[in-house]
Amino acid sequence: MITEADILKALSVIIDPDFKKDIVSLGFVKNIAIEGKQVAFTIELTTPACPVKEEFRRQADEAVSALPGVEKVEVTMSSKTTASTSKDHIPGVANIVAIASGKGGVGKSTTAVNLAVAMAQTGARVGLLDADIYGPSIPRMMGLAGYKPEIDHEAKTIQPLENYGVKTISIGYLVEENQAMIWRGPMVASALNQLLTDVAWGELDYLFVDMPPGTGDAQLTLTQKVPVTGAVLVTTPQDIALLDCRKGIDMFRKARVPALGIVENMSQFICPHCGKSSAIFAEGGAERLSQEYKTEVLAHIPLDIKIREKADEGTPIVAAFPDSEQAAHYKRLAGEVARRVSIQNNRKIDIPVMIQE
Repeated sequence: MITEADILKALSVIIDPDFKKDIVSLGFVKNIAIEGKQVAFTIELTTPACPVKEEFRRQADEAVSALPGVEKVEVTMSSKTTASTSKDHIPGVANIVAIASGKGGVGKSTTAVNLAVAMAQTGARVGLLDADIYGPSIPRMMGLAGYKPEIDHEAKTIQPLENYGVKTISIGYLVEENQAMIWRGPMVASALNQLLTDVAWGELDYLFVDMPPGTGDAQLTLTQKVPVTGAVLVTTPQDIALLDCRKGIDMFRKARVPALGIVENMSQFICPHCGKSSAIFAEGGAERLSQEYKTEVLAHIPLDIKIREKADEGTPIVAAFPDSEQAAHYKRLAGEVARRVSIQNNRKIDIPVMIQE
């Protein structure tokens, strides 16, 4: 006679590599059903983008199938994204992740767009906020240039525009594409605050915020107005970009926003003719920086003409060629970001914050 206790004991050998605990004690195993020699259960993960989802499924099937008397096993994989525990969060938004860099020209917006779309492809509910008031690029990169969002004047809310499964908002939707935003700092802060709080985001697992370069008004507004789960820092391998990336990490740390990790963009140039790679911006910079700040390198993204072409066309590479090698880099990045967010949220729950009076 197969019992629920037998199933839980069999599944307790599966260890989550991030939390260092078994999936039973973590509460991942749910809805166990036993009908004769058939067993069904659900494994509920902390994110739909879990990098080891299929490995968990395989291990669970093998562990329970090995029990005496079991002839058929049905494993259902589901997820419930962990969320920030702050009471001041944007209603419905579980996690806010800043995509930032110390300087411009490192491919931050391209990274943000492809990361958001890759995350949405896992089944996650994703939003993307363009926080670059002076140089918004999300409308064009997301194929939404020229579109205008609906504004509910009675409810005083803005409806985000959606494409590729990602809800987006940008000041670029509200002004002409070639119009210069000649605004002082307080106006920038006010505009960003409205984009954060007056948009009808609905239920989101992740809201990615594509930050402008630097460590100024936009960064301060974001970290002071809403609880940011963490920041992903984008850099190239060259020394001048790494210098500014250091400033970005330091700024977020002073604002008590953890660095989820570093993305080394343009790590290698891929020749479109022969396919060979060249480290034209030097190499090893992100690794050195990650060791210095005790964080992780989440991805190495090559300098590839297809990534640039698709960004300019408004069709992110992960949407245009989802099975390509270029897209695979961003899909792995999405898994790593989801993993780091889950770990960060688990730490907030397990480790109380000590505040000195």
